[in-house]
Amino acid sequence: MATVQATARPKENPFGLQATFSSLLRILVLITVDISAAWFIAQTITLGFIPFTVVLIVVMLMVNVVVLLERFSPIRWMVLGLSFMVIFVIYPIFFTVYVAFTNYGDGHLVTEEQALRQILSRTYLPEEGRAFAWTAFRSPENEYALWLIDTNGRGLLAVPGEEIREVAPGEDGVGELDANGIPVTLEGYTRLNAILAATDQNLSNILFGDEPTVQVRSPSEAAELLPRYEYDEVTDTVFDKQTETVFTNINGTFTSASGATLTPGFRAVIGWENFTQFFTSPSLRGPLVRILVWNFVFPILSVVSTFALGLAIAIMFNESGFPFKRTIRSFLLIPYTIPGLITIIIWRGMMNTELGVINRTLMNWFSVSVPWTTDGNWAKFAVLLVNLWLGYPYFMLICSGALQAIPSDLYEAAEVDGASIWQRFRTITLPLLLVAVGPLLIASYVFNFNNFNLIYLFIQGGPPIANATAQAGHTDILISYVYKMAFEGSGRGVQYGLASAITIVIFFVVGALTLFQFRFTNMWEEVSENV
Repeated sequence: MATVQATARPKENPFGLQATFSSLLRILVLITVDISAAWFIAQTITLGFIPFTVVLIVVMLMVNVVVLLERFSPIRWMVLGLSFMVIFVIYPIFFTVYVAFTNYGDGHLVTEEQALRQILSRTYLPEEGRAFAWTAFRSPENEYALWLIDTNGRGLLAVPGEEIREVAPGEDGVGELDANGIPVTLEGYTRLNAILAATDQNLSNILFGDEPTVQVRSPSEAAELLPRYEYDEVTDTVFDKQTETVFTNINGTFTSASGATLTPGFRAVIGWENFTQFFTSPSLRGPLVRILVWNFVFPILSVVSTFALGLAIAIMFNESGFPFKRTIRSFLLIPYTIPGLITIIIWRGMMNTELGVINRTLMNWFSVSVPWTTDGNWAKFAVLLVNLWLGYPYFMLICSGALQAIPSDLYEAAEVDGASIWQRFRTITLPLLLVAVGPLLIASYVFNFNNFNLIYLFIQGGPPIANATAQAGHTDILISYVYKMAFEGSGRGVQYGLASAITIVIFFVVGALTLFQFRFTNMWEEVSENV
């Protein structure tokens, strides 16, 4: 009887890794990535980006587990994609939602700790404080000393951590005085000229002397400055020693009872205030209503115009006897083959009010100049015209294919019954065509609802709406309005929190449109089953 001798399986290490060259290379790459990630994480902690730091740590732990443990080897090939998805897709979504409930924006870009550090570093000169003229000296070890001259003309030597004292020439390494009463030499130090001392960034941060200390406050003056502000952690207030004013933390800004504020402010959660401002602020409500109306009208007109022109061309070329069909169709597809960015920029130049070829031609032939970019209505027409040029080839191709799928015997039967061309189009062509292209029409509407590239690249949402306190234009849609508010500033500067709130509103609007699309897609599928 034959026996089968069992072969001993190689013993795996605690991580389940085989001692192969590929494993060693994988670990080496992982170590390199971990070192780079650790350095980057340290930078994010220093900058105060704690949520992003937590996400990076979680991602790196996931990467290490997947790479080191053999049981996760089937998904190693997708760990890079998962990491990027978490960092660049999932995290930005949650961060946008968080920012929508904060005051994040100009004046509130840092954390409370960072803001307090800047506020508490400010100093003031009390009534009993002394001011001096100063001259700086620096040692080879980059240690500094100041020669001070008070209002009585006395010369004083100030060194960090030591008492400020009057020193005569020949004492403590002080050399002979020049005509201005300043030592020509100071043992162990080199005298800095006025220009070099004034541009030295370290001088203003050094405290010279010891109780009281002296700080450089200007190129010509040093003084016995004291910290101006004092922070009370229990009450979360800042006390101004100079004016004896108390500043209370109100939504990320230290504010006094009289309304005075300290800068900078800091990031703070403010609840639904951004959403409330979006819907109720007079400065936003005026242009916002116009922007919302245009945001719904623009995709409707864009879809109707591009579909109508594309369908008309497709029907025209569907006739078998149409001459030069292939050549003309090739030319009509040119707008679809050129990148939209280039096309938009070309149209922007052609429609330039002063130098554009369209207006120059109109002036030469009809002595008419059209305000494409300066009049609100003409600007909207120009945007629709450019979008028509960009969109009709797509629907021409879609409709051409859909028309081929309609049975010809339906037309023959309708013609026998005496139906006119319009009746055949209305009762046969259009209903059956919508079965195929109906979902695409809704998808096109959703796309144009957020068509930022066209609006911003062509005219930046302009021309501006007159008397609007917010930065808004006649052709702005919500997405371009949000972009300008977040990255170009308007009134109070960039407002990331408000822009994020508007983004969430846009998300729900687009989500509703998508649900609408799914509902009617199912309906069209049922119709197509009965055809």
